[in-house]
Amino acid sequence: MSADGTGDGTGDGTGDGTGDETTMSIEVLDEVGAGVDLAELSRLSRFVLDRMRVHPMAELCIKLVDEATIAELNERWMEKTGPTDVLAFPMDELRPGLVNDEPEEGVLGDLVLCPAVAERQAGDAGHATAAEVHLLTVHGILHLLGYDHAEPEEHKEMFDLQARLLGEWSQAGPGGGEDLASRP
Repeated sequence: MSADGTGDGTGDGTGDGTGDETTMSIEVLDEVGAGVDLAELSRLSRFVLDRMRVHPMAELCIKLVDEATIAELNERWMEKTGPTDVLAFPMDELRPGLVNDEPEEGVLGDLVLCPAVAERQAGDAGHATAAEVHLLTVHGILHLLGYDHAEPEEHKEMFDLQARLLGEWSQAGPGGGEDLASRP
């Protein structure tokens, strides 16, 4: 349940008061009942955060919302009109950890995803809605970690990393999804 009393939330079983205080908290809130596998979305998020060497006690919240809600957020925070697929709201400006360095602890931030937009985009791209939601989750996490795609070199770096992470996730076995590594 979200702080405002709405949604059907699920966590990944970590950071949820179970006594294991050394693992990150990933909360997934479904405010639209879109049929998204929330546990799998949580596992994907953990997979990406682990691969990006984010501190094990970092916090992430993913909220699934309707088009009206994401359109309102898009206008308020991005000054753009209409619904979008994903919005990222970084909190503590955490960055990927470096090998041999201890990553920073903190709140990674919030992702807001719109399954209805994801479903349309999936149809246009010719793959499953779940695969599009996974792509948007990885994309949003990378934004939370400071990646952007405004400039051509940034675009290449971010989308190559996104493709690599999705490819690794799809090869990870159970819980791995459709391979979207070739998607632009």
